[in-house]
Amino acid sequence: MVEVTVPSVGESISEVQISRWLKQEGDFVQAGTDLVDLETEKASVQIPAPISGVLTKIVKKNEEFATVGDVICMMEPSDTPANQPQSNPGSSPVTSPASPVPASAAEPRVMPAASRALGDNNLSAPQITATGPGGRLLKEDVLAHAANQHASAPVAPAPVVPKSPPVLEIPKPVATAVTSTGITTSAPAGNRVEEVKVMSMIRRTIATRLVQAQHTAALLTTFNEVDMQPVMNLRTKYRDAFQEKHGVKLGFMSFFAKAACEGLKRFPSVNAEIRGNNVVYKSYCDIGIAIGGGKGLVVPVLRNVEKMSFAEVERSIGDYSRKAMDNKLIPEDLEGGTFTISNGGVYGSMLSTPIVNPPQSAILGLHAINDRPVAVAGQVVILPMMYLALTYDHRIIDGREAVTFLKTIKEVIEDPTRLFLEV
Repeated sequence: MVEVTVPSVGESISEVQISRWLKQEGDFVQAGTDLVDLETEKASVQIPAPISGVLTKIVKKNEEFATVGDVICMMEPSDTPANQPQSNPGSSPVTSPASPVPASAAEPRVMPAASRALGDNNLSAPQITATGPGGRLLKEDVLAHAANQHASAPVAPAPVVPKSPPVLEIPKPVATAVTSTGITTSAPAGNRVEEVKVMSMIRRTIATRLVQAQHTAALLTTFNEVDMQPVMNLRTKYRDAFQEKHGVKLGFMSFFAKAACEGLKRFPSVNAEIRGNNVVYKSYCDIGIAIGGGKGLVVPVLRNVEKMSFAEVERSIGDYSRKAMDNKLIPEDLEGGTFTISNGGVYGSMLSTPIVNPPQSAILGLHAINDRPVAVAGQVVILPMMYLALTYDHRIIDGREAVTFLKTIKEVIEDPTRLFLEV
């Protein structure tokens, strides 16, 4: 029997949560095949089977917690799947493991789940035909035998009850409640069931960090709006050529990521962090991009965006999005970051005040693009407008810097050629 334990999944991570078992007890698993999804405080990781064999016992159930080194399941080595018979090079034929084992034969090997089912139904192993590989008794065998017993059990005739005189039924009083105003009201009807679920580790970490940001930083938000028509025209003009050459679509996020780099270069304090009594200024732009994934909102980090091309930005975002949906992000994908961009507009948000991700000092919030009447050169025109929001830590970023930084984003997006002319 081989014990499968929780491996080290990242520096400073000592506890994990069982997110989802990908295999069940009694399943044959090839070595290297993912057994279970584990959730850490930073990301989800998959644990592969260390050997080929049968998953005999799951020790830690879904949503339970475990520490590094804890046993989470047991496996029995085997080279043959449950649905494939062992081959025998000898002359004498061998009965397929999938064929039933007679009840008169020796007592079969009982799987853990089957053992529990035997106890629940007051049965013993020799009574039941085993159909598992190698004559193993499975949980399904026990349940099928119990169902057949119940179906074949004789049904006792219903007792004859003498008729009694009819009884006048008095309606039950409806539950009422008296409010503070003295008016009597009926109690609410319908399904009022409450479900209690353990908070996931990622959600716990998000909650802790957001509260930390609110308690330690002096957060303030400034707003602006941007005309998206120039970027939309540029995307329409070069969309097909860009995708044909780079194999990826040209999106809005690459424009905002490059515009943010321009703003961070002009205003280093927006790219800085407080470390003790010191302010640490970064000469690089590691920009976190908020992405909705299988476990909720995650923020993988694009490294050195100032050196990346538009195609590299879009390709990296696409790769992270796929990994997030498949819960394949690793802690290293989420660590670090000097600045964050969150696009609530993809969900229809018109305006919001995003919260800074510590120890970063600022976050840019993007919102929905809506046609709005705007005054241009004394004329009212309809333009695709987007609200921008910059939340920043007022301890190290002055209002003038924050407002001018956001104005830089606006200027670059409304005239994208600035990105190439560096003006």
